[in-house]
Amino acid sequence: MSLLPRTAEEFSSAEYWERFFKKRGEKAFEWYGDYNKLCGVLHKYIKVQDKVLVVGCGNSELSEQLYDVGYKHLTNIDISETVVTHMNQRNAERRPGLTFHQVDATQTPYEDASYQAALDKGTLDAMASEEEGALARNMLTEVGRVLKVGGRYVCVTLAQESVIKLAVDHFVQLGWAVRLHCLQEETGPHEDSFALPVFVLVCTKFRQPMPMPILEMCLGEDGAPVRQTQVSEMLSAVREHQAYSVLRKRLRTGTDASANLSLTLCHAKTGLPRYTLTVQDSVPGAKVPRLNQFAIFIVPQGSETAWLYSSSEGRRQLAASANFRRLVIVAMHRNQEYKDMDAVQSELSPMVMDLAPPGMPANHQVPFLSVGGNLGWREEISRGVSQLSGEFIVENVKGEDGELYRRLVFLSNSALVQSESRLVSSNTASSQKKKNKKKAKATAPPVTTSSSLSVDSGFLCCAHHEVMVAGLAMLGLGSPQNKDVPVSVLLVGLGGGGLPQFLRDFVPGITVEVVELDPVVLEVAKTWFGFLPDDRLTVTLGDGLERICALEKEGGRLFDAIMFDVDNKDSTLGMSCPPAAFVETSILQKVSSLLTPRGLFILNLACRDSALRKSVLERVNGVFPTILSRNIEEEINEVLLCSRGDKETSDRILPSLNQAAKNLQSVLHSNRTEPNRRPHIDIAELLKNLKVA
Repeated sequence: MSLLPRTAEEFSSAEYWERFFKKRGEKAFEWYGDYNKLCGVLHKYIKVQDKVLVVGCGNSELSEQLYDVGYKHLTNIDISETVVTHMNQRNAERRPGLTFHQVDATQTPYEDASYQAALDKGTLDAMASEEEGALARNMLTEVGRVLKVGGRYVCVTLAQESVIKLAVDHFVQLGWAVRLHCLQEETGPHEDSFALPVFVLVCTKFRQPMPMPILEMCLGEDGAPVRQTQVSEMLSAVREHQAYSVLRKRLRTGTDASANLSLTLCHAKTGLPRYTLTVQDSVPGAKVPRLNQFAIFIVPQGSETAWLYSSSEGRRQLAASANFRRLVIVAMHRNQEYKDMDAVQSELSPMVMDLAPPGMPANHQVPFLSVGGNLGWREEISRGVSQLSGEFIVENVKGEDGELYRRLVFLSNSALVQSESRLVSSNTASSQKKKNKKKAKATAPPVTTSSSLSVDSGFLCCAHHEVMVAGLAMLGLGSPQNKDVPVSVLLVGLGGGGLPQFLRDFVPGITVEVVELDPVVLEVAKTWFGFLPDDRLTVTLGDGLERICALEKEGGRLFDAIMFDVDNKDSTLGMSCPPAAFVETSILQKVSSLLTPRGLFILNLACRDSALRKSVLERVNGVFPTILSRNIEEEINEVLLCSRGDKETSDRILPSLNQAAKNLQSVLHSNRTEPNRRPHIDIAELLKNLKVA
């Protein structure tokens, strides 16, 4: 590798190649692949009887090998006098008809339309960086001049983006047809083997320029051409092939338990994502059985957002449990059909060995693993677009526990489940649905895709929602002194409506106002998640911050609890919940002013940035001296229970939480309105791990 150019400019200079070939000597420089690698695609586009101009031939054996198989009309040109002299001497006796000439490819002495083909192996790459591409464009213009109508420029290239864009733009403007073959590089076992794939660009000259660009991409020498609509699409496809080759190289030459390397496999015809593969290696020193080299784990449909599969910590735990040297974790995508495990295995098997760990025998049997031996189940039941949040889907999935769940997912962040509810037999909830309809005095749309399922409002799928409910124990609900005392809650963020509906259905005497910015979310909650507002559960459409400011300005209305459960649309920040503006000191002060003397501020905080989290806690603590925190296991979320009491208040609260939890648990169960319907929540367990933040 020491012979490779140090700079792109040096790569294109005549002086460099003079030094290069003198140093290289007799050994042919086959950086772009030898005849055996290229012959299939070359024979496809260049006929034996064609008159061929080989530009920048160098000391490659390619022309010699083509001559030996019948190509007798080759004109080889190169800018280096050293290489031309050497190649003429090398072939004088064995190949008297094979000649080499010192000619500048940008100014050849040949007549117009005198060749059927021009063959370029790396010359375009060498010239493209000179004079901002002017040298390469001059060479391409010269090639176009000497080619006949129907003639082809066949260029072997590494397809650096600036190089391939220069060439493709040039020929598209001339109205030529452009096709690009990607010849996948065989990854060698050594660190110094070349990682990038070789591409062959084939540009065909027409008598009349084509009115619309003809751009095609082929995988391999015989791959079916895939039509590209624009040059940028072709460049994107090239980048993907190159990235995959680099990934293959990295995977075949080493292991790294912390790397989290991943790639997405797309449907060949539609281009839509079909599989996402994440590679998880075992940690150094792990005792892995000799036969447990490599395995593929298929994540059940609908489970791809679970902590075990979506987080780096979870994947490491999964790999340690499977106990393989390398585990490839495969997630299936929405809007794709998968017949069964055998079909998925058959589809993925051709690519399996590309991702194998170094040193694994080629004939090694690679097992496919899954949960329960099946692919899981997912059914899309609705799709729509929100002006605020973009495209969304509502889907039913089967969990690994065998239960059915309904989810709201915004496709701008498809790895995040916005809302989730468990589904139950409608017989269990039918009487409650009738009761709720009477309360609401409204005709709500059906909440199931069939008559057999409905949403279980007594089950909170989100662990942080359970903690937010449990935090209400700090209000003393259920204690003798608070019997029949009404409770008022302001909740910012509706989602599917599971949290506010749980509060309304199971906490006696409670009134809940929900503030939701997106009217589409409200309609989805009503239509698909069984959300039914009434006089105890109201919704205000609008901005949460504006609502808080308006309530403070109006005065007179106080809340026992104010909850923030709103996500941050700005993915560039290290805090996904809430938006930064919600934890500014001025807003926190307004929240404090809207609380009753016993009131609580309950915040769902999801912050990956430790410095940002520290800043948020300092601001919250500046307004609420007492903060109790509860981390959510296997998630980044934590729930902050904030009050205006001093340190003595927190010292008094913590010892009494056990009894407060029992009181709230009793209240929730006593407020059951249906024998078969109960709240699935353990208040004492949720409050057990509270700590002072």
